[in-house]
Parts: sequence; C-alpha cells; structure tokens
Amino acid sequence: MAPSKVILNLPDPSLAPGVTARVSDIATPLIEITDATVYRGNTRVFDDFNLTLSQNESTAILGPNGAGKTTLLKLLTRELYPLWREFPVVRILGQERGDIWSLRKQLGIISNDLHEQYTPTVCGEEVVLSGFFGSVGVWGHQQVDHEQRLRAREILGRLGIEDLARRAFGSLSTGQQRRLLMARALANDPPNLVLDEPTSGLDLSATFQYLQMMRQLIASGRTLILVTHHIHEIPPEISRVVLLNKGRVWADGPKQEVLTGENLSELYGVEVSLVDSAGWYQAVPA
Repeated sequence: MAPSKVILNLPDPSLAPGVTARVSDIATPLIEITDATVYRGNTRVFDDFNLTLSQNESTAILGPNGAGKTTLLKLLTRELYPLWREFPVVRILGQERGDIWSLRKQLGIISNDLHEQYTPTVCGEEVVLSGFFGSVGVWGHQQVDHEQRLRAREILGRLGIEDLARRAFGSLSTGQQRRLLMARALANDPPNLVLDEPTSGLDLSATFQYLQMMRQLIASGRTLILVTHHIHEIPPEISRVVLLNKGRVWADGPKQEVLTGENLSELYGVEVSLVDSAGWYQAVPA
C-alpha cells in the first residue's frame, strides 16, 4: 500500500499572517538555562545545570533513562521551575517568566505526556483546534472562530489526515494520533518545535512517514529540538547533538563529532558501533 501524503509546501514561519513579536529576534535563544538546580519530588535531577539552545539550529538531545531528558522538557513547558536564585536561571525565548499560554502558542511541543492527556472521545479536529489555545481539548469558554476552523482543516489537509477530522482520538492508531498532535503543534505556525521521542510506538511505515515530515519541517525553515534516546530518529538535517548523563551535559557539539560509537559506548556503558547511511545513524552492538 502506498504511503499517505505528508506535509507539502509549508509556509515560511517568519511570514505567517499576524505574526510579528513572536519571531522578533531570531538571535534570541530558544532556551537559556544557567546554573539551574531542579528537583522532581525529593530527587535532585539537575545541579548547576547549563544549556543554551538556539532558535536557528536543529538539535537532538540524547541520553539514557534517568539522564534528565523529561525534566528538561518540563522546564520548557513551565511545568517545573528551578530553585529560586537572585538572578534568572531559565529563560525561554528571552523571558524568565511570563504568560504560559502565550508561550505555548509560540512554541510547538509534542510530548508523550501531552499524548496521554487527550480523552479517547475528542475528535481529530478538536485536537488541532486546541493548539490555538495551548490547551488539551477545546473547552466551553474558548471561542473557536471561522478562520481557526479553516486553518485547522488546512493543516489536516497538508498532513494528509483530513479524514481524521471527525474520528475519535481513541479509535486511531498511535501513528495517526501522533500526526494529529503534530497538526496541533502547527496551529499557530511556530518557528520552533520540540519533539519528545516522536516515533515511539510507531510501526515501520508510520515511522518513515513521520521522519519524512520532520525533514520537511526543517526544510521549511523551522527549528526542531528532538529529545530522544532513539538514534534512528535523528534526521540528517539536524546539525547539533547534546548528550545528557546523570543530570549534566555530558557532550555537546556538531553531530559528526559528538555522535560517535566511542561516545555512545562510554555514555551507555555498552559497546556500540554506529552505522551511517545517507546521513541516518543506527546503533548496533560492536
């Protein structure tokens, strides 16, 4: 069976209608974390943690379980804050704090936590529409206008999933649900997207479709921040790799220098060899 179509002719995010201040300064880092100490419950995950991610550099963040990837995502979504200090320690798009709803409209995030929050009965179009409000589902106090509905249907069409508009979220495959969440993330046409293990749970066909979609997003001018431990998810267009280990940046730099069998062997404590095929990497036992 031929694969379904994916994103085609995505607009330049800097030219999105009505968008001005959101992309006012591409030099402003997407995220700046300086000397951050972060707890989850009684566990100290980050201790004097430092990391800066640019808006114009697609980056993959890898690490073993427990390295701090989920905590980093929760800092991005403002679900966690570091311990208070006398100076700002976390800035997102130049802001230490601010309107969390506005932030969610500026930054498209697709995570496993978000995936699990949607109720099985919500229809596909409502999943996309909720992206305009940075909410999970559309609520009674949120007024959806005609332009937003047209925009949602346009995005569904670009992703080749217009047939999911009236279908219940819980009746769909994991791959279809992930593509709806991508449509939701694109509702406000953000220049930056954060993806959390995007192909986890997908079969081979759905994985390849999703990876193609990621490549086209980068080609359209967007910046992708990919948080994963699946090396095969890293598109050739991603230029920077950050390796996390035990709550610290273990290595950071150009992909060709950081993503090596030697580094991965030491990071994961197992002998690893990397296979490179046309810019795609796969880890195999050494």
